[in-house]
This record gives sequence, C-alpha cells and structure tokens, in this order.
Amino acid sequence: MRRVVVTGMGAVTPLGNHLEETWNGMAEGRRGIDFITKFETGAYKVKVGAEVKNFDPLEHFEKSEIRKNDLFTQYAVSAAEEAIRDSGLSAQPGEENISPERLGVYVGSGIGGINTIVTETNKLYGAGKRVSPFMVPMMIGNMAAGTISIRCNAQGPTLPVVTACATSSHTVGEAFRAIKHGYADAILAGGAEAAVCPLAVSGFTSCMALTTNSDPATACTPFDKRRSGFVIGEGAAVLVLEEYEHAKARGAHIYGEICGYGNTADAYHVTAPHPEGAGIIRAIRLALEEARETPELQGAHTYINAHGTSTPLNDKTETMAFKTVFGENARSIAISSTKSMTGHMLGAAGAVEAIACLKALETDCVPPTIGYEEPDPDCDLSYTPNKAEHRELQTAVSTSLGFGGHNACLVFRKAPKE
Repeated sequence: MRRVVVTGMGAVTPLGNHLEETWNGMAEGRRGIDFITKFETGAYKVKVGAEVKNFDPLEHFEKSEIRKNDLFTQYAVSAAEEAIRDSGLSAQPGEENISPERLGVYVGSGIGGINTIVTETNKLYGAGKRVSPFMVPMMIGNMAAGTISIRCNAQGPTLPVVTACATSSHTVGEAFRAIKHGYADAILAGGAEAAVCPLAVSGFTSCMALTTNSDPATACTPFDKRRSGFVIGEGAAVLVLEEYEHAKARGAHIYGEICGYGNTADAYHVTAPHPEGAGIIRAIRLALEEARETPELQGAHTYINAHGTSTPLNDKTETMAFKTVFGENARSIAISSTKSMTGHMLGAAGAVEAIACLKALETDCVPPTIGYEEPDPDCDLSYTPNKAEHRELQTAVSTSLGFGGHNACLVFRKAPKE
C-alpha cells in the first residue's frame, strides 16, 4: 500500500501570514485574539475575534484580480502558493517534476464567500444597483480549490469539502486516501475562511456558539471551567500531501507521515455533539486502526491537538472521548488546543491544526493551551497549560467536530528515517 507524507505547508492565520510565523506563534504561546477591527462592534454582543493582520493581496494577485476573488479565496491562494513553493513541486510547463494530471487540489471552506454575499445583497436590495458579474464565482465555496488548481496547473482530482468546522480535516483525510489508493501522486489539501463580518458573527451569536466575553485575554479558554464559547477566527492553511516514494525520489523535505483517517457522523443534532461522544470516539478508533496504532500503547510519546473550541459541551465531550479511547493512558498524553491562540478558524481549523501536529513531531515541541487557569472536573486531563512542553514525540492525533454532526480524526507519525 502506498504511503503518504507531507512535503510542503503554508498558512495565513491570526498568528502570522506565513508558516513559520504561525508555528513560532504557537510554540511561543502568542495570542492572535484581540478586539474586532473589521467592523464597528458597538451594537453587537461579541467584541473579540481572531483576525488575520496586515494581509496584502497584492502579493498574490494583480490589482484587477482582487475584486474578482472573495477574501477566503485570497487567503487560500496565499497559503497554497507558500505550500507548493515549500514542497518544491511544480506542474508548470517547462518546470514539471510532477505530471499535472497527477497533482490534485482538495481545499474547502465551511462558509465560503459570505463577504461577497453581503456586499452584493446590499447592492441589490439596499441601493437598487446591479450585482457584480463575478458574484457567483466569488461566493461559491469551491472557488478556492478552482483558483488554486488554475494557478498550479493541477489537473488531477479536485474536491472541495464542506463539513463546517471539520472541513479541512476532511480535505486532508480524503486527499490522503486518494493518494494512498493511487488516484494522485500529490494533492494540495486544506481550507480557508473569511467570516469575521457582522452577518456571520450575528448568526453564531444567535445560536449561542460564540463567547460574549469581551476580554481578549480570557475570551478563549479551552478546557478551563470559565469557558463560555468560541472566538471566531479566519485565515487559511494548505498542506502538500505526496506519495512517499515520489517524494523520496526527488529528495523532498518530509515533515511527517499521514497514516490514519477517521470520518464519522453523530446522526444526533445539528449543532451539539453526541452526549456520549459516540461519533468522535469512532472516528479516533478508525484512524488509529488504519494507522495500526494500538490505543493502549499511546502515552507520553503521543500528542493530541484537540478540537478544543472553548465551548462547554465540546471540551467536556472530547475529554470523555479521549478517556474512552485511550483509557488510563489518556492521562499521560500531551493534549492542547491551539484555538486558544488562533481562535476558531472554522473551515480552515483542521488544516492549521494538522500543521501544528506535524511541526510538533518535527520539533518535539507541544504547543500550549494558553489562558488555562481554572481546572474543570469534567476536563481532567493534561492540556499543556500556558507554556509549550518538550516531549520526544512519535505520534500525533488531530480531532475535528463540525455542525451537522461531522467528525474527523487524523493520525500522523514522525518523518520516515529511511
């Protein structure tokens, strides 16, 4: 069976507009959460968010192209260009080291072009003006993948995924499967989101998902007893997945290996996780089974990047799931939620957390859960509070849960030594 490794990564996040800035921010325990600046929040209950800062689309688009691409696509293209450059792969004529037909793009978005929808709706119903001829291609969620495939001349399998907050864990997992089973030799996989806007914030507030805590330092406190909801974030993350022998033959740098993927549904509720964590438990077990990792053997050399949204239900449910799957060994596993630093990047969250797993394996550095102060009896595991921890890691696990009852789990190993 073909093995799948990661040879390139790119990121645009509230911690920085490049991979190393993002990872360094995580390792340092830097907070990317602050007061929302994209709109005036005076009339809104929610005041804080995790915004991308100092992003310049002119670094990636001609001026005339910017107005034709929603911000989520701009973020996606930026992350993808960094990832493909980092990987050293090219399907461009005259520079090919991979066949265009064997290079794919699996990049999704949980919400898509919501800024475009708002702008064009206001034009039509507010000012009575003609909507932009680019409105439809700007707003549809598949356009990030489409634009990246055009930019990279990727003519292989292309599959945008929409599973809310689990979106980009599913894109990475499905890309892993496509390469493993021979449908492609490399795939750019990830997600993008740009939903820090009044409409999205109002919607998430109305369904009681967002915290109304207006202190950026304590608004997002995963697994802490004071947690009261997630902080909305934005950005993009893209990974280049590649068949191992293909990567080895061209001397590529390998960040790590993807070796397991679980994909399940709760079939329970549109926004709440299953009360017994049934779906995410199965997803973790399926991923470990595919990776041929025995749950009882996981422990001090394992890192879990939890979904860890800082909502009362999610963090309690995940803790229960980890204890169910790993038993007593769950207490010796290093767990953290990098959302404490990035906020919840929605459809981009899974991919940026996959990056966190791979960099943790590469550096033996477990990024912290910052803002953790008050333990919760329902969340009684080791969450790497406030400061990164050095561990000799071998395996990393990433979990994601999305509205609609979608669950995903990815299992990673250190880069092969051979």
